[in-house]
Amino acid sequence: MKQHDGVTRLSRRERSNIEARTAERRLKDIQDNMVVLADMVYMAIRCSVEALKNRDLALARHIVEDDLKINCKRFEIEKECIQLLKTEQLSESDLRVVVAVLNVIVDLERMGDHAESIAKIAVMLGDKPPLKPLIDIPRMAEKASDMLKRSIQAFMSRDVEAARRIPSDDDEIDGLNEQVFRELLVIMLGNPTAIPRAEYLIWVARNLERIADRITNICERVVFMVTGRMEVVKASNYADEIRPD
Repeated sequence: MKQHDGVTRLSRRERSNIEARTAERRLKDIQDNMVVLADMVYMAIRCSVEALKNRDLALARHIVEDDLKINCKRFEIEKECIQLLKTEQLSESDLRVVVAVLNVIVDLERMGDHAESIAKIAVMLGDKPPLKPLIDIPRMAEKASDMLKRSIQAFMSRDVEAARRIPSDDDEIDGLNEQVFRELLVIMLGNPTAIPRAEYLIWVARNLERIADRITNICERVVFMVTGRMEVVKASNYADEIRPD
């Protein structure tokens, strides 16, 4: 720092250090906002299935209304990322963080849409008597929300190994989805009047299965952010079934 004619002037190195600290602070704020969005989605997933299980129409309608807040939060973060890219000279590693965040918030917003769909189904089912006790669907929601929490923790801690492990839990969700489908198919075959309600529950399970798929996307972005390489962190269990002869 030098003085010329009584005016303090920063050296090039000092200006560079200040700019780097500013970019670092803005990047941290963006990631903190991403965590806030993830928390909103986490609650939407859990509450949507709780509303379905307990026939809580007020809670279901609240989730549907709050989906707009999730959308707005995603666009807010997106705008912050664009402004950062426009105004700061970022390092390669910081650029990967921004790119990863931009992808993650899209997946989070889509998960919010899946939770909203479940809440809408809860409203459509209303107070109709349940076809069967809801056991597997709440287990799917619990597993998916846990995967989401751990994937965001892996992002924030730059834990590549955790990001590679988490998608393996999707096998359990896939298995539960198939189990729900089989049980509801038996019910529909035995009681055609139950078909509409059974189809709604099949769609609930499908939404939860899609949430788990999007969490796998987040884990792949963690690997990319840290290593600079895109890789598939979980191969399909059904690859052998679709492989051509």
